[in-house]
Amino acid sequence: MLGANDGIVSTASLIVGIGATAASTSAIVTAGSAGLVAGALSMAAGEYVSVSSQRDSEQADMARERRELAEFPEAELRELTEIYVNRGLDRELATTVATQLHDHDALGSHLRDELGLDSSNLARPVLAATTSAVAFAVGALVPLIAAILGGRSMVVAAIAVATLAGLGLWSAQIGGASQRPAALRVVVGGALAMAISAGLGALIGAAV
Repeated sequence: MLGANDGIVSTASLIVGIGATAASTSAIVTAGSAGLVAGALSMAAGEYVSVSSQRDSEQADMARERRELAEFPEAELRELTEIYVNRGLDRELATTVATQLHDHDALGSHLRDELGLDSSNLARPVLAATTSAVAFAVGALVPLIAAILGGRSMVVAAIAVATLAGLGLWSAQIGGASQRPAALRVVVGGALAMAISAGLGALIGAAV
């Protein structure tokens, strides 16, 4: 949802800003297409780097936990016991649970209960990068298609704002949050970005 919103706002702002310079439809569509590609690639690269760093951290935590289990198994068992005691189990039951889990899958138990990690569900950089790029591109297509069909800047902006409102309502509904504030936030933010872009475009166009 964030990627789609970003695609709509950034591409619509670009189109509206260039449209304010009285550029031709061809120039506007070209700039919008370049913005779509550049934005999608930027989102993919940023997400890949970020999630790769997260995965590296997760793998480092796993390696450290393996090493500690091999070198200090009894201390690790006591640590697991204390975790369950702190969660509300009495010490006898916590010891029993910790021992059984430690014997069954020591690494998995410590990763899950000590570090909050699941070795079968580590961060996936390629998937995150692809998802972000596709989401951005899909969002960016909305104002770009409007521009290709010959829509003037105000029409592109209106379509972008309407789409943002719809996405805001949808995301709030999915998350069980209040719909009106969610839609209002994305609409105001997007409209402000487009208005500033249009103003700067008009000033630059007049100066040039």
